[in-house]
Amino acid sequence: QVRLAESGGGPAQAGGSLRLSCAASGGSYNVDNCMAWFRQLPGKEREWIATFDHYDQIMYAESVKGRFTISKDKNKRTLYLQMTGLKPEDSAMYYCAARQGWFCSVVVHEYDHWGQGTQVTVSS
Repeated sequence: QVRLAESGGGPAQAGGSLRLSCAASGGSYNVDNCMAWFRQLPGKEREWIATFDHYDQIMYAESVKGRFTISKDKNKRTLYLQMTGLKPEDSAMYYCAARQGWFCSVVVHEYDHWGQGTQVTVSS
């Protein structure tokens, strides 16, 4: 069974930066497949924010474009999310997700594996 473990969340000041990591372990998951970051506020639906597919094509949600950078170290089986220019509205639980396929989706239920999440709290 594939396990995704996020880390790197925590408190931050508005305008600050954080780097999230998602380490894939166990199972036979091919990290060349699509991996993504989502986030969720309490009482709200989980929303996608960045995806990284088999061909290294990247997509960002408009809300984070220009501020967040997704990257992947295949040797370390780790997905990253560098967050800069943080805003209070970026405060959420951030989740790493992986699909059994090359191409990415922005739809939550099309992902096969999820991490437990890491909390990001941005204060003004």
